[in-house]
Amino acid sequence: MTEIELVVAPPRQGRVAKSSVLYDALGPRGRRRVLILTIIATAVIVGFLIWFIARLGQFGHLQSARWSYVFSPTIMQYLGEGLLNNLKAAGIAGVLTLVIGLFLALGRLSTNKVLSAVSVGWIEFFRGFPLLLLIVFPYLLFPTYFQPLPAMWYVVIGLTLYNSAVMAEIYRAGILSLARGQREAAYAVGLTHGQAMRLVVLPQAIRRMIPLLLTQMVILFKDSTLGYFVTYQEALRRGELVGAYEPRVYFQAAIVTAITFFLVSFAMSRAVALIERRTAGKR
Repeated sequence: MTEIELVVAPPRQGRVAKSSVLYDALGPRGRRRVLILTIIATAVIVGFLIWFIARLGQFGHLQSARWSYVFSPTIMQYLGEGLLNNLKAAGIAGVLTLVIGLFLALGRLSTNKVLSAVSVGWIEFFRGFPLLLLIVFPYLLFPTYFQPLPAMWYVVIGLTLYNSAVMAEIYRAGILSLARGQREAAYAVGLTHGQAMRLVVLPQAIRRMIPLLLTQMVILFKDSTLGYFVTYQEALRRGELVGAYEPRVYFQAAIVTAITFFLVSFAMSRAVALIERRTAGKR
């Protein structure tokens, strides 16, 4: 038998461009063109920022007296309490959303046609309804036809109704992502449908869904600013009240409020990313 010798070519030396299934790797001319466009875009952005800062200075928005007023302990405490109100409403709505969304997902996947129809109706109706109207409608209806509620509960009701429908779809997607053999194995050892869902399917599905669930919690926190429209004393409304009380610092109060929300949302997003990496390693 003739022996066949396999010769493996050595890897090429030097830098190799990374390829993608979506597009071809750029050649030397393409990389040069991208570099030139990047430099031009950076110069335009820097120029715009310089012009914007100069315009702020012309209107007196860079005066230290205005910023020191906003950063005074009294104003910062006032805005901080508003941020805590955001977290309070988002926390209560988040817990209710997780629980109700789970029951809605199980109801939609149930073999009971009535329960499945009710769950589908809830999910499709509230998922397609504007969130702002879900907050404003209770605010308008409860004082007239029912008992008036504190402003926070109108925010909680709206957030819960809308996000429970979204969470139900996240739960359902996680449950359906599991291999069908998981449930079949549970049935094979004598478990009922409810026992299989509770003991086999849900523990695995929820572990997969943790990043998506937490991401939706971040979105829910940012949506809590819609409490502004029902006079809820959250951070956005308190920032607006600071500007209304002292019109000279309206811009500064808005900037501080926006930066505060950005920092909190960014910290929550990084925590979600960290949890996602850890759960991915243990999956």
